[in-house]
Amino acid sequence: MRKLLLGTTSLAAAATLSANAALADISISGYYEWKYQSRSSNITTNDGTTFASDSEIKFTFSNKTDSGLDIAMVTELESDDTDTAINESSISIAGGFGKLVLGGNDSVGDDYGIEEGDIVSEEINATGVDSLTLLDSDIADMEGDANKVSYHIPAMGGLTAGVSFTNSGAAGASDTTSVGAQYAMSAGGASITLGGATATTENSTQDIDSQNMGMKVVTGNVTFIASQGKYEASSTDETGTGAGISFKVNDAMTIGAFTVEVEDDTSSEEYTNTGAEIKYSIASGLTAFINVEDYDYKVGTSTSTTADSGTVSKLTIKATF
Repeated sequence: MRKLLLGTTSLAAAATLSANAALADISISGYYEWKYQSRSSNITTNDGTTFASDSEIKFTFSNKTDSGLDIAMVTELESDDTDTAINESSISIAGGFGKLVLGGNDSVGDDYGIEEGDIVSEEINATGVDSLTLLDSDIADMEGDANKVSYHIPAMGGLTAGVSFTNSGAAGASDTTSVGAQYAMSAGGASITLGGATATTENSTQDIDSQNMGMKVVTGNVTFIASQGKYEASSTDETGTGAGISFKVNDAMTIGAFTVEVEDDTSSEEYTNTGAEIKYSIASGLTAFINVEDYDYKVGTSTSTTADSGTVSKLTIKATF
């Protein structure tokens, strides 16, 4: 009788585990990047070669409720040597009402903004001596992966949009609100996407504002992007304008190039960067990137920075799992 009871209990436990497993889909993915970079700079401390790496493990749990809601939990774990921090962690609830994302994740500015750097996969932007907030035409990242609430409306034809809110704490002195949207359409055989985002962080002296707007055109194997970004804060008024183009040579190789110019009307600082990338698929899940960027930074009236110009080359080997 005892053997029968134990056997029945084991079968019930196994059935319960199987039922729970059937309810939730679990996936684990990740990537590892190894990088070799060579920089020719007018500043001695920036001149030379370096090795670097970047890796991440992503855990995704998803489920559909009896009422038809899609719920998911995503956690991204940095996995470099000595770096095991949680990069992003959030839950999402989606249905006919749209999608609600709660937790540490990107703002909607990252979801809907379009900028020239999107044309390549391994943008460098390696000055490191300037006081500019913008080094491209993207919206400024004022929220990062801070805990926030984001809502994305259901797609309406070619229109998608969202809003996010980051609470800075009980005092609420520097809350950030972001709004973004994209509209996709077809014209003359080309796929066209218009996108933009705006963000405001409350500040006691002057609110911090940033905007982005861009256009992406895909026709055959050619992709073109034109974009503009702005950033305004106390004693800062920056505008970045950029353009990029890429050509898919074949299933294994894509070539891209871009150029961007950033100017601060307050300090007269100027930053220009022109770059190119060759992306080559070595095998399934294994990709090589070769990037070259030529930059020039002028200090204007800024007294806390140093003028610099140079060229940066980088080789990246990326494995995805």
